[in-house]
Amino acid sequence: MSKHLNSSFRECAMDDLENMALEELVKRRCFNPQASALIIPGRCDLTIELARKGILVSASDEDAWDDTNEKVVASAELKPKLRENVRFFPITLTDLGKKMAGEPFDVVVCRYGLSSLPYATARDVVRQLMRRLKIGGRIYISLLGLHSELCSHYPGAEVLVGNRHFELSPKIREKYDIQGKICLYSERDLLMLILESGCSPLRTFSTTHGNVKGVAVRV
Repeated sequence: MSKHLNSSFRECAMDDLENMALEELVKRRCFNPQASALIIPGRCDLTIELARKGILVSASDEDAWDDTNEKVVASAELKPKLRENVRFFPITLTDLGKKMAGEPFDVVVCRYGLSSLPYATARDVVRQLMRRLKIGGRIYISLLGLHSELCSHYPGAEVLVGNRHFELSPKIREKYDIQGKICLYSERDLLMLILESGCSPLRTFSTTHGNVKGVAVRV
């Protein structure tokens, strides 16, 4: 997976979608002290902020819990008791593994990565993630946008999303360091992904850079 789709911990600040997930979990914790979340990938500011607010976080990391993760959590200046709120698991989008701490979750956040998968595979992954939610739980999805700079000379621009899985143009690959085949999404494509995965959409929107994000609920 590319550097862009597999960034290091705390590489960038939380975006609007992650702040929405944080707000939702803070509200839920008012009624449920055991509110929980799954974050994919899990090395991010959101994981730390949730732990600070007493949310039980299962965070995906291909290396699982190791000395690096221990140092990361320690460096976030979490009190020892709050460090217990974070658990890293050796999972990927296509290998979610067995049941994790806090499951079924109140919230699942898929920060990026689905765009590296063919549409049909991404749909199956979202369906699996949805099944790990509580009834009424929410999933937050970020995808690379069809109407962004990434689509410049993209060979799949006019291809239906079900078959849209191509490498970006050489210039764009070099600029963003995104390697491998990518599926770019419009908001309509994201809405279809949510519906075909068995979720009920709550909201989709595009960022100023043209990427797309959505929120759905398990019913």
